[in-house]
Amino acid sequence: MTTVAIPIEDWATLPWREYQRNVYRLQRRIYQATRRGDWKRVHSLQRMLLQSWSARCLAVRRVTQENRGKRTPGIDGVASLTPEERLGLVKQLHYRKNWKVASIRRVYIPKASNPNESRGLGIPVMADRALQALVKQALEPEWEAQFEPNVYGFRPGRSPHDAMEAIFKFICRKPKYVFDADFEKCFDRINREALLKKLRTIKLVERLIRDWLKAGIWEGGHLVFPEAGTPQGGVISPLLANIALHGLEETVVKAIQPKNPPAVIRFADDLVILHEDLNTLKKTIQIAETWSAEIGLNFKASKTRITHTLEEYEGKVGFDFLGFHIQQHRVSQYHTMTYRGRPGHKTIIGPSQPAVRRHLTAIKTEVDRHRGAPQAAVVAALNPMIRGWANYHRTGVAKEVFAKVDRLIFEQLLRWARYRHPRKTSGWCYRRYWRYQKDRLEFSDNTSTLERHKDTPIVRHIKVRGDKSPYDGDWVYWSARLGRDPTKPGRVTWLLKQQRGRCDRCGLRFMTEDVMEVHHRDGNRTNNRYANLSLLHAHCHDQSHGKGINDNDP
Repeated sequence: MTTVAIPIEDWATLPWREYQRNVYRLQRRIYQATRRGDWKRVHSLQRMLLQSWSARCLAVRRVTQENRGKRTPGIDGVASLTPEERLGLVKQLHYRKNWKVASIRRVYIPKASNPNESRGLGIPVMADRALQALVKQALEPEWEAQFEPNVYGFRPGRSPHDAMEAIFKFICRKPKYVFDADFEKCFDRINREALLKKLRTIKLVERLIRDWLKAGIWEGGHLVFPEAGTPQGGVISPLLANIALHGLEETVVKAIQPKNPPAVIRFADDLVILHEDLNTLKKTIQIAETWSAEIGLNFKASKTRITHTLEEYEGKVGFDFLGFHIQQHRVSQYHTMTYRGRPGHKTIIGPSQPAVRRHLTAIKTEVDRHRGAPQAAVVAALNPMIRGWANYHRTGVAKEVFAKVDRLIFEQLLRWARYRHPRKTSGWCYRRYWRYQKDRLEFSDNTSTLERHKDTPIVRHIKVRGDKSPYDGDWVYWSARLGRDPTKPGRVTWLLKQQRGRCDRCGLRFMTEDVMEVHHRDGNRTNNRYANLSLLHAHCHDQSHGKGINDNDP
């Protein structure tokens, strides 16, 4: 296979379809060689991919056109590139040993779980981001063949819902004790030497990763050099964090030898360990703490606790994980198949109270921000928030919570209407902003209508198989999963099925990590009839609208 092509001077007309096929073919071979344990072949293929013109073009496109943080500048202030500059960056990424890693700019953003706390993000310069994306293309297939089956965060083709389904399958037959924890400042405290020792990769990649880990960080006008951690915010940082934490599940399971080993389920730096025996669970916790200390990590005391899924333990029952609350309830013999002929239990997984409060707070903030805006602007601002939150939680027992949230949002909107018309009664405001549509009253101006949480159907999520990876070439399996992805809107999954998992412009299959956008064929974004819609890659969508010529295009 030819890996080096003659550069074409027009970025938009590059043969992207051929490039993507070339790169995926190499990644699949890396995955298969790793499964066989043929490390010589793995490293040879990785060198080939790093030199590939196709891989370099895709890496540059990823960081300059597709990533959400593509317009965030590094210390050099570069936040956008012209097509000519992108081609120049592709040529600059050529496989060489004298690459100089630039310093990182650190910014702070509020945490989603606690707005009073902030999270530090390290922003590399554009050239380092592109090189990280290139190295990630070579490393990810290798590690996807090695990662433990119950690791779900920062991995292609896996989602929080897979982690929740894994928990459900482990506790549905018998209640368990639970150790719920997360690693304190995971990205900032990882032992770099322990991480590099695990990598066992080619010399050039090892040197580049070492330089990225040790790069200086500009913070508050000063250049600092942390002695541990991997800067959160880089393209390759999530993969490196997963590599550093690899081995925890295997270590715990091997140390506990009974026929029913504990379940260790991890999503990024959040961890759950489950077992039916309390003493065995405590022994498991000690093993996990010892193992974590070897890589420089420890559990955060404020978010670490032991509880039980059915019985009260230390004043609490059940636990919260990834925005869901997991708890079991006793029921009679006629309401369960768990124990035949005697009372049993039901496992209920639904939205957690903190997640509901955060959602309502975000809705209230948006409503208050639009006090002087027309009704259509309020609907346009709230609908994506409602749709996204409801889609995320629709795999659990959520109908009652959805109805309650809808009722509370109604009260917020009624206060919004009364603020706009202080001299009018609540009944007048109600009749002014709520209209009959399909035999029920909706917050609508007859052109735009507010969506309701309770209209979102509840669906059962099917957990990903632990031994599967998007690099195994099983297109039937991954296309079917992509069409059932609970994190995607309903019209996206419908279009995926109609288009058989392929982009309507370039004809390539959608990968699990691809950015997808809904395209309106006639250019009218208010015409949302399915006949007028098609699903495209983000870059294909830009080309359809004549964008992508310059990053400053709207």
